[in-house]
Amino acid sequence: MRIIDITRELTAAPVYPGDTVPSLRRLKSIEDGEEYNYSQITMGAHSGTHADAPLHFISGTPDALALPPSVLIGECTVIEVPEGLITGDYVERHFPRKRERLLLKSGGGGSELSPDAAELIADSGIRLIGTEALSIGAEGGERKTHIALLRRGVVILESLCMDGVKPGKYFLVAAPLKIAGAEAAPARVFLLGDYIFWTGTVL
Repeated sequence: MRIIDITRELTAAPVYPGDTVPSLRRLKSIEDGEEYNYSQITMGAHSGTHADAPLHFISGTPDALALPPSVLIGECTVIEVPEGLITGDYVERHFPRKRERLLLKSGGGGSELSPDAAELIADSGIRLIGTEALSIGAEGGERKTHIALLRRGVVILESLCMDGVKPGKYFLVAAPLKIAGAEAAPARVFLLGDYIFWTGTVL
């Protein structure tokens, strides 16, 4: 089994314009005579690789605590797409059918969805969509794109790092932090390749 970490390192990850720049500050240090090292992290809920919950754009809807593990863990497909805006026409012509989890690889720059592309994806039965971009929605259409997905319960993974990941089928393990009341949560995300799972009788 190959384990591929597609999480960005938090303090070096690109930051969405206006968002908090993550920082790590050492408060206690063994080198300074303390008994242990102790650090403080300052960050936003959307820092680095993270998952968006419906609460991000829709008031009164589920928060990051409610992100379903059954969606965040399971078989997924990685497809290669152009950088930049993905339109509804492109989705109809190039996106695979009958997939629950889909990750978009575009060479590092990231791909965003137009609102009509997001509507088509949500209607197709996809339960999770991931991108290398800092946002799944392009400037000017972010709200419509997010709402099209989030109102149907589609989990969004943003700011993935898929350098060296080849298109194909994998097993996804995405673990957002358990934060009540948050509209998003940083996540550690892995792809498992060349995997075989056995099932047996539970005694």
